[in-house]
Parts: sequence; structure tokens; C-alpha cells
Amino acid sequence: MRGFVILRSHTLTILYGLIILLLIFVTIFVVVKTFPFYGTFLKIVLKILSPFIISALIAYLLYPIVLKIESYRVQKSLSILLIYLVIIGGICLLTYHSVPTLIRQVKQLSEQLPNLIYMYEEIVVQIYESTSFLPNTVHEQIDNLFIVLEDMINHHLNKIMNSVTHIFDFIIIITVIPVLTFYFIKDYHIIKSYVKRIIPNAYHRNLSLVASSVDESLGKYIRGQLLVCLFVGLASWIALEVIGIEYAIILGVIMGLTNLIPYFGPLIGIVPALGIAITQSSKHVLFVVLASFLIQMLENNLLSPFIVGKSVNIHPIGIIFALLIGAQLFGVIGMIIAVPFLTIVKELVQTMHKIKSIN
Repeated sequence: MRGFVILRSHTLTILYGLIILLLIFVTIFVVVKTFPFYGTFLKIVLKILSPFIISALIAYLLYPIVLKIESYRVQKSLSILLIYLVIIGGICLLTYHSVPTLIRQVKQLSEQLPNLIYMYEEIVVQIYESTSFLPNTVHEQIDNLFIVLEDMINHHLNKIMNSVTHIFDFIIIITVIPVLTFYFIKDYHIIKSYVKRIIPNAYHRNLSLVASSVDESLGKYIRGQLLVCLFVGLASWIALEVIGIEYAIILGVIMGLTNLIPYFGPLIGIVPALGIAITQSSKHVLFVVLASFLIQMLENNLLSPFIVGKSVNIHPIGIIFALLIGAQLFGVIGMIIAVPFLTIVKELVQTMHKIKSIN
């Protein structure tokens, strides 16, 4: 009987979390879609706040490392500078070895683009010839499929070209983030005490429990996911280089970044690699699929259980539900932030349920 009560309570907690998540997303969607002014206003606010949000997230991820270095009697400011030196040194080393290759591969890709388009047209012709015996309705569906595919590619290319025009804003954000991150870490206790002062004392205990619960789950998940994605990106780069796939470094970066998306990420990430492999040979396509499969096997069975573990502890149905909502509202970015957001909601609901049961 006790086990049934616990199971029922756990099921209700998940259900409440999903309902709250759905209501939040629906509210944001209705506000943005119904009132264009609010959508523009939110974009402006997000543009202003984005350096602070990114800096706060980086500071949140680095703070445990700073505390560890501080335990060896190193001043906090010096600890932060040491971490900065390691990060900047790693970025410079990676840039020195990878950027020339990246630039060369981007140039090669732009030069090969007409050939890729020609090969795409050849594939379309072959599909039509091989399906000539099918009814006209099937051909119409094939036409619609290609139209949707081309529109999607054009849409993403236009987004990429538009994002290039905002390079100046990107430079400003990149310049400001390290400074903000430094002060977020250095003055962590000052910021924490200020937040405590503006919150009534009656809520301190409950908020502390919520914050601790969210930090334990979310911190482990984000740090673990970043390490796993770094492994997937590097392993994919090396594997594609060994196979002989062109533009391996670009494809490796894409596969590493898309791995941030649970379940769907590896499928999204392998599509560009398969597209390039098709232009080389069927053997390359097979090797790309095998390499991706082996990397995902290592990631799912060895790395993720030890690095990420069960920090999120959300049923796959809930994760897929959140991913679909995030994709519908905010595209790829929505899919990336969906699981962390769901984790926060889950921890809030569970902790408030515990507080209610205690009281």
C-alpha cells in the first residue's frame, strides 16, 4: 500500500510539472503570437539581458571549480584569473590548430556548392525515373516533399546570412561576457545577500530548499552534458577525418553541438555528414553511419551514465514532450533549453510538495 502511495505521488508530481510547463509555454506562445508588440519588446529585452544570462550561467558552471581552487588557500580573484588563463589558453591552442583547417574547409565547401546542387538535381532525376511506374498522386507527394525540403534549406540559409549581419553585436557580447562573469563569481556572496534582503524572511527557508534542489540536478546535468558533447564533437571530428569525409571539422562541431538535444540531437547532427558522404560514395555513407553508431554507443553506455548519471531523472515521455514544445516555439534553441527548463519545473514542484508535506 505504501509503495502504491509513493508511486501515485511521483506520478502526480510528474503530471503537475508537465501541466505547469505546458501552461508556461502556451502563455508565452499566445503573448508573442497575439501581440506583435510584445514579441518585439521581448526580443529587445532578451537582447539586452542575454550577456547577463550567459555570464550568470558560465559563472554558475565555474563557481564550484573556483571554490575547489580556493580550498588550497588561493584568493578568489586569482582563482578566477587562473581559470581564465586555462580557458583562454585552451581556446587559443584549439584556434591555432583548427581555424586554418576550418577556413580551408569552408572555402572548399563554397567552391563545391555548385557541384553539390548538381548532384542533388541528379538524385532527384534518378528518383523520378525509378518511380515512373507509380501513380501521379505519388509523384505529387514527392514534389511536395522536395518543395518543403528546399524551403526549409532556404529558410535556414537566410537565417545564417541574417545572423552574419549581427556580427558587431556578437563581438560586443563576447567582449562583455568575461567581465560580467568575473564579477558574478567574485561578488557571489554580495549578490546572494542582496537577493536575500529583497525577499521576505518568511520565504528564505523554502527558497533555500528549492535553490539547493535545482542546483543539485541542473548543475550536474549541464556540466555533464557539456563534457559529453565535447567528447562527441572531438570523436566525430577524428572519425570523419579517418574515414576521409570532407569538411570533417565543420561536421564534428555540428554533431557535438546538436548532441545537446536529447534523443533527436544525434539524428539531426548526422544529416549534414550523410549529405557530404553521399557526394563521395556509398562506402563513405556506411562508414559514417557505423562511426556515429559507435560514438553514440560509447556516449550512452559509458560516458552519460557516469558523467551525467540520473541528475535529471525525468521519464523519456516528459523529455520528448518538452522537446516538441520547445521546437515548436523556439526551434533548435528551444530544444536545447527544454530539458533544463523542465528540470527546474520538476524540482520546483517536487520541493514545494515536500515543503507542503512537512508543514
